[in-house]
This record gives sequence, structure tokens and C-alpha cells, in this order.
Amino acid sequence: MGRSRALNFAAWARVALVCVGVGLPAGGLVAGESIKTDESGAATIVLATTTSTENSGLLEYLFPEFEGATGIVVRVVSVGTGQALRIGRDGDADVLLVHDRRAEEQFVLNGYGSERRDVMYNDFVVVGPAGDPAALRGIQNAAAAVATIAQQSAPFVSRGDDSGTHKAERRLWAAAALEPWETASGDWYIEAGAGMGQTLNVAVGMGAYVLVDRGTWLSFRNKGDLEILVEGDARLFNPYGVILVNPARHAHVKADAARQFADWITGKSGQAMISSFRVAGEPLFIPNADGKH
Repeated sequence: MGRSRALNFAAWARVALVCVGVGLPAGGLVAGESIKTDESGAATIVLATTTSTENSGLLEYLFPEFEGATGIVVRVVSVGTGQALRIGRDGDADVLLVHDRRAEEQFVLNGYGSERRDVMYNDFVVVGPAGDPAALRGIQNAAAAVATIAQQSAPFVSRGDDSGTHKAERRLWAAAALEPWETASGDWYIEAGAGMGQTLNVAVGMGAYVLVDRGTWLSFRNKGDLEILVEGDARLFNPYGVILVNPARHAHVKADAARQFADWITGKSGQAMISSFRVAGEPLFIPNADGKH
């Protein structure tokens, strides 16, 4: 990923433990004592983001251009959206790139973020085995599709990790007036408690249905015999936003550098690069800084 620093949450947790070991508070660095450079002397920011932006390859595509334009190195903490928001709430990131608009707006309303901006969108799709034992193919209503899965007790794998995808899935079940995590967990409803790639691997191994964002699906290589069966419902719209962590809450955050990142990814250069990012000729994300969608 060029000079960017990719970290999974386990690695981040290890960093937190080291901080405790040397007397720093586990919730973040001491106010006014932020680390401003990496080992090469370059300015750095920490971006907490959803696994879909990492797994799709988008960040690896974007960051060399951003770093070349600004000299700012981006260290990535790639987790589910819920965890990314908690990292931001605790002041352990400077900026967030996530995909749960309701939770993002609440994050800002609660004072943890100083500003949220639209960045891009794609959509969710329901994928499943080509044989389609629950007969979802042709169903255009995503809530009706998950209700059919439940009626057939067809295997379904959930992220089960409080991610943006998990929350979107929960909204589909709510629209169908169903709570399979209460009634069928461990039976036909499997909670992976994992990122999107790992959840897809479980679904491939089981021949199960699963909700996935289109960007991750297009870039995922181990598709087995899974294919897209349900798409196009307005409920499957998947917007992404960038949030600046509020320096009034956490004085150590690198607010100026974080704003440069937000300005760049919502500006002409960043939006053009998002538009040009493709896999097998297909766009994975649609730029949306103008907020028209």
C-alpha cells in the first residue's frame, strides 16, 4: 500500500497494550502529545475505515496519489464500521471512512465528530449458490428475499460484527419482521463474527446465502459457485462518508492533516480517482461528494 500503514484491529489492540505498558492512557495519547511523523519523518494520520474499502483495493489505489500530493502518510485501521466509530469516539483515529449513515450522523450529533461529508456509494447484493435452493432469483424486494430464506431455512451467513454491512442486513430482517439471530442462530442462520472476506469464505464453504457490498464482491476471488441473486432494491443503497474526529473532544488528533484528507477525497482529484477505480471493467464505487444520492 505504498507508504500507507495497514493495520487490522488485532494489531491495533497490540499497539494499545504497548501504550499501557509505557504509561500512556489506553483511550489515546496524552492531549498535545500526538505522534506527528512516521519513521521516515513524514506527517501521518490514522484512518479508521470499514473492511470493504480495504478489501476492495480502493485504498491501495488512492493513497499513493494523496500522499504524493500532500506528503501525508495514512495509517489504516481496517475494521467494521461499528468498531471504526468506537475507535474515533475514543480518539484513536484522526479521520473515519465508514458506511452507516445513521450511525455516522449520530456520531457527529453526539459531538465525537466535527463534520461528516458524503464521499461515494455502491450497493449491497444478496449472493448465493447457483442452484438457488431458496429460489431467490428474480425477487426484487430484498426484504422479501430474506423472508424467503427464513421460510426455507436455507443457510445464511451473517457478518455478525456490528459492521455497516451487518447493520444493513439487520434492517432487511426488520423490514421482514424477523429476528433470526434470536430464533435460528447456529441452525440455518450463522453468525461469523468476522470481516467480509472471511464471511464470504464461510458462505462459499457452506453453499450459503450472504449479504455483501458490491465492491468487495467484485474484487473477491474465491467466489466458488456463489453468484448475485438479488440486487437493485433501494434498501440496498450503500453510502460512504468521511468524518473528522472532533479536536474539541480529543486535542491530540491531527485535525489539519485529517481535513486535508477529507478535502482531497471529496475534491476533484479524489472523486476522479474513485470514479476510475475498476475491477474487470466494472466500477466498484460511485463518487458522491455532491450528495445527490
